[in-house]
Amino acid sequence: MMRVPSIKRTMPLPAIDEDEPGVIRGYASLFDRTDRSGDRIQRGAFARSLEERTAAGIRMLWQHDPGEPIGRWTVLREDARGLYAEGRLELGSQRGREALALLRGGAIDGLSIGFRTRRAQPLRDVARRLLTDIDLWEISLVTFPMQEAARVREVRGIAVDFARALREAAWRIAPRGLAVGA
Repeated sequence: MMRVPSIKRTMPLPAIDEDEPGVIRGYASLFDRTDRSGDRIQRGAFARSLEERTAAGIRMLWQHDPGEPIGRWTVLREDARGLYAEGRLELGSQRGREALALLRGGAIDGLSIGFRTRRAQPLRDVARRLLTDIDLWEISLVTFPMQEAARVREVRGIAVDFARALREAAWRIAPRGLAVGA
C-alpha cells in the first residue's frame, strides 16, 4: 500500500495576487452527490486531512500524475456545497503554462481528488459507499473528473464560462480573415 508522507506547513503560504495569471478556483468535490465509481462524500469527510496537511500539504497535479506537479493550492475548505479549492498554477513550468492555456481555451476544466479512504459506510442505492473520512493527498486538473460537477469555475478571476462565451461571440462577429484570440 502506498503511503503519502504527512506534510504540515507551519508557515502560511503567501496570499494570491488577484492580478497574477494562473489563479484558479472551483470545487474539487461536491457533497451528497454520487460519482461515476459509486462513491458519495459526506460533509466533514475532508476535515481531518485539512487540519493535518493544510492546503500547502495537498498537491496540485496534472491528471493525477505525481511526477507532474503544476502549482500549489492556497485555500482548501469545506463549505455547505463541497470542497472549495483555490490555487495558483506554476507558470515557471511548461506543464503549468500548458494547463493555463487549456483552461483558458475551454479544453479542460475538471478537478479530481486523489485520496485514501479512512472510513466509509456501505450503501444500497445508486451509491455503493458513503465516504465519511478521507485522507486527501492531491487535487488534480483533469480532462474527465470522476464527479462530473467538480470543475474549475474561475481562471485568474475571470469566470471560465464567461471567458468562453466572449471568445465565441468574438469569432461570430469578427470580419472574415481577422485573427481573433491569437
